[in-house]
Amino acid sequence: MALTFLDFSYCGDHLASDGIIYLQGTGGDLANMDISCHGSFMQHADGSCDTSHDTNYPTRFYNIVESYGKGVWDLNPYVHSFVIFGNYGNKKDFVTFDPQSIGIEPYSLMAIVCGDQLLYGIWGDGNEDDGPSQVGEASSGLGRHCYGTAVDGNNAHTDNDVLYIAFTGRDAVPGADGAKWDATTFDEFEQSLQALGDRLIAKIGGGSASVD
Repeated sequence: MALTFLDFSYCGDHLASDGIIYLQGTGGDLANMDISCHGSFMQHADGSCDTSHDTNYPTRFYNIVESYGKGVWDLNPYVHSFVIFGNYGNKKDFVTFDPQSIGIEPYSLMAIVCGDQLLYGIWGDGNEDDGPSQVGEASSGLGRHCYGTAVDGNNAHTDNDVLYIAFTGRDAVPGADGAKWDATTFDEFEQSLQALGDRLIAKIGGGSASVD
């Protein structure tokens, strides 16, 4: 399985063997990282979303975190490490892909390799047809953790060197009590995914949870 969006693809050549799909570019490239400020947007000390015009939109699955009863009504782009994955819309020439069609669940864990770091996040939003079909986007907090102040709501990481991996199955979903949804810092939330992420990464081809 490989579904192509411009110069990038959702690749499923390890779907049957390892239960994963990932984003791949051409000529050995991976994907880049655009920055999302969707969710429970608020002023924040790092200011990365303060001048963005792409704010005050709920994330696609906000009702899930709201249903967890943790006092959180939507994902916070500064705090929650989430990835925009999947493409949804009805406009002509907009290429669509629903990860659920191959067994990836909303709010399932994702692994992100960026800036020589292995980080964990969740599939928390999708790319809508209010613009071109695109891939490679993450929450502001995740982007800042990868690339510092070089990125914000108006400035992406444009090098195609970011690896996004999504995992199939219910075992990849942390659920209400498997992550700190009411975290107040990015580190607190991301670290709450560590144990689950390490288990899932270790299943890929007999690999480990380290990045060389």
